[in-house]
Amino acid sequence: QVQYVESGGGLVQAGGSLRLSCAASGSIFGASAMAWYRQAAEKQRELVAWFTSGDSTDYADSVKGRFTISRDNAKNTVYLQMNSLKPEDTAVYYCNDELGAYEYNYWGQGTQVTVSS
Repeated sequence: QVQYVESGGGLVQAGGSLRLSCAASGSIFGASAMAWYRQAAEKQRELVAWFTSGDSTDYADSVKGRFTISRDNAKNTVYLQMNSLKPEDTAVYYCNDELGAYEYNYWGQGTQVTVSS
């Protein structure tokens, strides 16, 4: 089982930037299945950024053009660069692989991102 530890969240003003990190306990050889999710208070968890076939990336419409998902295989780490942050981006952000998200429903603690207006 691969476990993930998210970090890099915090309080930021609207328009600011944060870079989230997701450290994996094991190899992210299959990192094309990695994704970032977020869950705002009292709302459903949503998929925000992910790797597609061919290791391309895609994003939810709400973050497209502002967020960038990337990875460093040597460090077993996935990143989420978040720019031009908006208050509606406030949420707990999680990383996970496809199995953890959709088969095992196994999640880490996430990292809180709070964007002030």
